[in-house]
This record gives sequence, C-alpha cells and structure tokens, in this order.
Amino acid sequence: MQSSNYLVQLSDKLSSVIKYTGLHMDVNVPGLVSIIVFYLAILGVGLWAAWRRRGQGGTADEVMLAGRDIGAFVGVLTMTATWVGGGYINGSAEVVFTDGLIWCQAPIGYGLSLSIGGFFFARRMRDAGYVTMLDPLQEVFGRRWGAMLYLPALAGEMLWSAAVLGALGSTLTVILGLSDEVSIIVSAAIAVVYTLFGGLYSVAYTDVVQLFCIFIGLWLAIPFAWTNEAVGSLAQKDTDWFGNIPLGDPTWGLWADLMILHIFGGLPWQVYFQRVLSSRTSKQAEMLSYVASFGCIFMAVPAIMIGAIAKGTDWENTDYGKNITSEDAKLVLPLVMQYLTPTAVSFIGLGAVSAAVMSSADSSVLSASSMFAKNVYKDVFRQNASEKEIIWVMRGAVIVVASAASLISITSNSIYDLFALCGDFVYVMLFPQLTLAVHYPDYVNSYGSIVAYFLGLTLRLLGGEEVLGIPIVIEFPWCIDGVQNFPFRTLSMLVTLVTLLLVSWLTKQVFTLGLLPKSCDFMGITHSKEDLVPIKATTECKDNLGLEMDNTNAAFE
Repeated sequence: MQSSNYLVQLSDKLSSVIKYTGLHMDVNVPGLVSIIVFYLAILGVGLWAAWRRRGQGGTADEVMLAGRDIGAFVGVLTMTATWVGGGYINGSAEVVFTDGLIWCQAPIGYGLSLSIGGFFFARRMRDAGYVTMLDPLQEVFGRRWGAMLYLPALAGEMLWSAAVLGALGSTLTVILGLSDEVSIIVSAAIAVVYTLFGGLYSVAYTDVVQLFCIFIGLWLAIPFAWTNEAVGSLAQKDTDWFGNIPLGDPTWGLWADLMILHIFGGLPWQVYFQRVLSSRTSKQAEMLSYVASFGCIFMAVPAIMIGAIAKGTDWENTDYGKNITSEDAKLVLPLVMQYLTPTAVSFIGLGAVSAAVMSSADSSVLSASSMFAKNVYKDVFRQNASEKEIIWVMRGAVIVVASAASLISITSNSIYDLFALCGDFVYVMLFPQLTLAVHYPDYVNSYGSIVAYFLGLTLRLLGGEEVLGIPIVIEFPWCIDGVQNFPFRTLSMLVTLVTLLLVSWLTKQVFTLGLLPKSCDFMGITHSKEDLVPIKATTECKDNLGLEMDNTNAAFE
C-alpha cells in the first residue's frame, strides 16, 4: 500500500513538472512512472549481476560466456529469451492484426529451430569448447576467411537488435508521446550500460526478469482487453484474425519458403550458441534447447491473442479515436494495452513489457561484439592480444553495434519485416556453411566456402528484397505483382550447400591429382592443420593460374 501511494505521489509530481516546463506532448504520466520503475528494475538487476561476478577473473570467457557457469533455471529462461523479446512479441501481434495467424510463422519456426539446434549442434559445440559460433568455421575454412563469415552474422544480429529497438520505440511513442528516435536511443543506451559492465552474466539475469515481465504484463492485459466494450466478437465468421490462403494458390510457395527459413535460419545465431556454450555441460545445453523450444512457442500465445483482439476492435469507439492504419500496425500491442485496459493494468502492462523489450536488445549486441573481438580482432589481427585488450575491444564493439542497430530501427517502418529479414541472410549464407563445417568438415574447404558464399548471396539479391529497396532482377515462377511466391530463399540456400560441397570436392581433386601443383594452393587445403608454414605463390603457380597473387594472402592459417 505504501509503495502504491508513493507511485501515485510520484505521478502527481511528474504531472506538475510537465505542466511547469510547458511540454506540449500528450504524456501518459502513469505510463511514464511505470517505465521509470521497470527500467530501473532491469538496470538494477543487470548491475547487481555484474557486481555479483566481481573478482571472478577479467577473462574474455567470463564476459562472453559467464565463465561457462550458467545453471539450469537461469539457463532455461535465458535460452527461451534467445527469441522471446521485443521484436518477437510486438511483431507477432502486428502480423496477426495485419495478415492473420496463418502468417505468424516465427513462433513455430524459431521454436522448432531450438529443438533442432539442441539435437544436432548443442552437444558438439559445447564438447568442442568453442567460444563463438564462428570458431568451427575458422577451424575448417581458416582464420581470415572464417572471419569474413562474420559479415552475414553481424547483419543478422544488427537487424534483430533493430527489430527489438523498433518495438520499444513504438511502445514508448504510445505511452509518452515521444518520437521513435528519442525512445530508441535512450533504451539502447540503458541496455548498453549494464552489458558493458556485466557481459553475458548480466544479460542472462536480465533475461529472467524480461520473461517474467512479458508473461505477467501480457496475460494481465488480455481479460480486460477482451471484455472491453469496443471489442466485437472474435468468432472467425465475424473477425478474420486467422487469415486465409486458398488451396492451390501460389502464395503457399512463399509461405513454405518463409517457414523453412524460420526453422533453419534460426540455427546459425551467436545469440543462441552463446547460451549453449555458457552451459555447464553439453547435456545441459541440449536439454535447455528442448525446454526453451516449448517456452518459445508458449510465450507467443498472449501476443497472438492481443493481435486478434486488436483485429476485432472498433478503434473509432475508443479513446484512440481512429482506425489503425498500415503505418501504425507496429503499434498494435501497446495500443491495446493503452486504450483497452484500465489505467492500473495499463500501468503494469506497458511498463513491464517495455522494460522487457529494452532488456532483449542486449543479447544480440553482445553476440555481435563477442564475435568481432574473438574471431576478427584477436584471431585475424592480434593473435597475441591480452584478455584485457579483447574485453575492451568487445566493449567498444558493443557501443558501435548498438548505435548501428538504433539507426536501422529509426529508419524502418515495420517490426515484423525486420524480424523476418534478420534470419534471411544467415539462412542463405551461414546455415549451409555451419552445418557442413560442424558435421562434415572433411568434405568442405575454403575454396568451396568462398564460391558458395558469393554465389548464394548473388542469387538471393537477384530475387529482390522490398524491405531493403532491392529490385527484382530474376523473376522466378509464380512471381505475381512483384511478389516472389517461389521459394527462392530456400533455393538460394540449397545452391550455397551444393556449391560448397561441389567446389570443395573439385578443388581437392585438382590438387590431389596434380592438375595444379600444391604450391598454387594458397588456401592450404592440401596441408595438415599442424603445418602452418606460409605458402609462397611461386612463378609456376602464377603461370598455371593465369593471375597475379599477393604473397601476403598466400599463407595457410
């Protein structure tokens, strides 16, 4: 009771301050108080986790993987939070409202990806003692080229963070009347602060608070929103919240393409493998993946229900006063909480969800920064870098990645588009490479990886991408009104996979059969891993290949 009275008094004081300063925004003062309270709670947990690990040793493993000491309870929740964050819940509500449940593929797709990751990757990766997802790629394809595979991983992590921050900007726009720009920048700054201090340990503990906030905030709002007088019948005959694709319609090709993308494109993510590699044992890493798979799907249920409720609402009869346009569709979840629930429920729900959304931005930022510090900076440029130096490089990368993600988020109009796109390029370019490097390393090599990388990327880009403004160059079958219904993303992934195997086999045969001398093997595929002697590009090799080679690139790593 005392805390409730204190919050009321704080709300009244903030109202006075806003009036005194002459701000012209339509500020929801209770919502502002709620945001402050929950943000401070998340920040406090993050800093407490960092303080709790003081004296544990300032090593890169400690910061990136929490000393590989994440227990079962925290492990399950932080593994679930791999996907359940701002873009996930806001994006799911948005797509149910705009296109129907049938197009809300991320919960099922990403849920299944966790189970598949647990079965095929978790034990192998944890037993190998890797630090990042790129380690097996560098082990098989060499340090320098393996580091190049960081680029699609970086793009995916930044788009994911941008989707999260975009969801947060939308929420705070509804609550506070602030611009997206201010909301996104402030929220990113808070997430960066505790990530800089605590690394994965802070991220994991804020993930626990994050999931509880999402669970409580969404489920608390649903009964009040559903029974609001402005909400009509949600029977399918009255409100088409499920969506429909006619049998035989070419759109099923697009649907299948996106579903497969979510399932297998959800695998090659450092944000997932960071949790796997931080587990105490390989068995625990596998089991956490299975449990988190169910948690991922379950946590999407309230967001889906809110999208359906929004679909069945007569928004002109609410205080919002107008129908939700396609441009405002990303605001669906916070709008339901703001205008269809009582003030007290809105206070808790909006505050909890917005704080949880803010917290979910940290994981991808830390993941991208960890890969840069370990696989690019240390493994390529500074093999003798100290642990302290690596940590400071990672912290600098945290700031850069968060800034870039904020910029992308500010310039994008759709949360779900960012959410779906982030898995697109890692699916096409990274999934085949990681799968073969982990399970069939003797069948692939650097030459196959390089050719597959560029061929798969080129084919994917030629198919066009509306979100990025890339026009369609190749019209695949069933291309209707500028929409590629043919599963060309999966085709691009398969081309990457087959090319990687085929070119790897051909180049191996070329050197094994002596069609080219081993001195031309500037990627070192004919040498053992122990043989790290630089290979010089001889005149004979240059003549056989018909090109000039830079000796600095002729070293097997």
